[in-house]
Amino acid sequence: MSKFLGTGVALVTPFREDLSVDVAALINIVDHTIKGGVEYLVVLGTTAESATLSKEEKELVKQTIIKANNGRVPLVVGVGGNNTAEVVHELKNSDLTAFDAILSVSPYYNKPTQEGIFQHFKAIAEASPLPIILYNVPGRTGSNVLPETVIRLANSFKNIIGVKEAAGDIVQAMRLIKDKPKDFLVISGDDMITLPMVLAGGAGVISVIGQGFPKEFSSMVRYALRGNLDDANNIHFQLMDIIDYIFEEGNPAGIKVVFENLGLSTSAVRLPLVKATDSLIQKINNFPILATNKING
Repeated sequence: MSKFLGTGVALVTPFREDLSVDVAALINIVDHTIKGGVEYLVVLGTTAESATLSKEEKELVKQTIIKANNGRVPLVVGVGGNNTAEVVHELKNSDLTAFDAILSVSPYYNKPTQEGIFQHFKAIAEASPLPIILYNVPGRTGSNVLPETVIRLANSFKNIIGVKEAAGDIVQAMRLIKDKPKDFLVISGDDMITLPMVLAGGAGVISVIGQGFPKEFSSMVRYALRGNLDDANNIHFQLMDIIDYIFEEGNPAGIKVVFENLGLSTSAVRLPLVKATDSLIQKINNFPILATNKING
């Protein structure tokens, strides 16, 4: 699945100050991101605040991105949850023709065993009309999908094509890369360790910072995929502090400050998230890269 090599971005849902979905801003963000050179877009992931969107708003977001993209890059849509039957129902009853794959998070809150996680994704694989990218993010779900479970799923179902690995554990990522089937994609779900994961054999990233600085971050990933360590490091080291900043008070509060600075949207988020504090806004706005919006590399 070479279309998912490189940089994907988990798009935000921009809001107006009254917290309604800002369609015009979303169109501008899609255009900004694609023109910056990313390889694909992820719709309705965690960064989209999808947990706070109504069914109607989710459909509005999907249709807006589909139209704004206009077939320029592949699209991945988030379809996951902790009620297996409900996820299966959604897969069987949704129009997914505009999308190239689904991203499905490991069940959260229930804290299933590894066998439970396997059976959950088995049911999804049997129901999905599209290729599946697993999403392991223990910090949000409360359970870690172990490498042996991912590899078992990869070997059992041809339509499970990759994993977005966001455990923040480079050793776990390397075990996945070592043992995976040849064409299975190990995709970084952590902006800060994207570079070492790619250099170890990873397929790229599904990024948050990549939508704020698409040209720079996607260039770094392409350098890494080609083994050009000096140029990749140059960009990575310049981005490290801003990556820390955007996650300092939760995602997507930080990246939305970047978009506000760039004039693309407000920084509004929905409860239970709150806007970034004044001190964080100042740190982000004073960051040299935002001041010049130019990185050497």
